[in-house]
Amino acid sequence: QVQLVESGGGSVQAGGSLRLSCATSSGRILINYNYAMGWFRRAPGKEREFVAAINWSGSSTLYADSVKGRFTISRDNSKNTIYLQMNSLKPDDTAVYYCAADRRPGWTTAGQAEYWGQGTQVTVSS
Repeated sequence: QVQLVESGGGSVQAGGSLRLSCATSSGRILINYNYAMGWFRRAPGKEREFVAAINWSGSSTLYADSVKGRFTISRDNSKNTIYLQMNSLKPDDTAVYYCAADRRPGWTTAGQAEYWGQGTQVTVSS
């Protein structure tokens, strides 16, 4: 069973930065089976939405239009961890952020993932 554990959430003022981390003890499984990993978020009263994703090698990334140029996803397979660097945060970025892993084509569009973390809260105040 793959476990994903997020950390790094918190409260910040608009314009500030946070870095989220997602660690797994199942890194070998994810690498050997070419799992992509990513971040989704769910704001209060809204549906879960895709934020960013990175392929198994870290050579390809994908971002939602709403975060392009502000967020950066990265992956360190030697540490079995992915990161989401969030800069220029806005109140609209307030949400619970979830780490996810999957290897099926189109998984980010479908909003479905084989594995999910428990989520970490990010609150941006104006």
